[in-house]
Amino acid sequence: MKWPDKDVLYTVIFGTETPAGRRFDIALIITILLSIAVLFLDSMGAVRERFGTLLYGLEWCFTLLFTLEFGLRVYCAQNRGAYIKSFYGIIDLLAVLPTYLAIFIPGASYLMMVRLLRVLRIFRILKLMRYVNEANVLLRSLNQSRRKILVFFSTLFILVTLFGSLLYVVEGPDNGFTSIPTSIYWAIVTITTVGFGDITPQTPLGRGIAAVTMLMGYAIIAVPTGIITAELGREIRREYDVRHCPQCDKGGHDRDARYCKHCGGEMEQQE
Repeated sequence: MKWPDKDVLYTVIFGTETPAGRRFDIALIITILLSIAVLFLDSMGAVRERFGTLLYGLEWCFTLLFTLEFGLRVYCAQNRGAYIKSFYGIIDLLAVLPTYLAIFIPGASYLMMVRLLRVLRIFRILKLMRYVNEANVLLRSLNQSRRKILVFFSTLFILVTLFGSLLYVVEGPDNGFTSIPTSIYWAIVTITTVGFGDITPQTPLGRGIAAVTMLMGYAIIAVPTGIITAELGREIRREYDVRHCPQCDKGGHDRDARYCKHCGGEMEQQE
C-alpha cells in the first residue's frame, strides 16, 4: 500500500491553515475530550462495575487512534528527532504508552499500578493547548517573566527556610517541629495561606512568628500575579500592534479586522 504524500500529511496534521487541517484539529480535539471522559468514567467504581467491558474497549480504540496519529506525526515530521524530543512529542508518546505497558504487568497484585499508569493518559489533554492561539500569548508571557519568577521563588525559599528554622528553635520537637525540614514544611503551608493545622506553634513567641509569617504570605501572594499580568499585558499589546493599516500605517487592529478603525481603509487579510 502506498503511503500518502508526506507534504500533504504534514499540512493536514501539523498545519491549521487549510480546511483539511482545521477539520483534523477539530476531530482530534473531540477525540481527546472523549478519551478523557472515558478515563473519568473508568475511575468511578459504580460505572466501572456496570460498563467496565465497554470502557475497556473504548480505551483500546482511543489508544489505537492516538498510536496511529503519533506514527503519522513521526512519519511526516520535517525533523523527526526534534519532534520526538519536543514537549508535544513526549505528550503524544505518554498518551499511548500506559495502555501498552498494562499488557506486560500481569497479576492481580499489580492492578493498582496498572490503574495508576492509565491515569497518565490525562496528559493527553495538554495537547489541546496547541490549538488555542491565546495559549501562545500566555506561554510567551510566562517565558518573558521567567527570571523575575525565579528571583521571587528564590526569595520565597529563603524566607520559608528562615521562618522554619526560627520555629524549630523556638518550638522544638515537643510541639511537633521535629526537624528543620518539618518546620520548613510548616512555613510553606503557612506562608501560602493554606493552613492545614497539622503542626501549630504553642508558645507565645512561636505564635508571634507565625502571625508575621501569615501576614507576609498575604503580601507575597500578589507578587507573581503582578509579574505575569504585566508581561501578559505587553504580549497582548504586541499582538494587537502586529497589524498595521496599509493606508495610515497605524496599529492596534484585531486579527480579523477588515477595515482600519482610524481611517476606514481596507485591511490586508491574513491567511
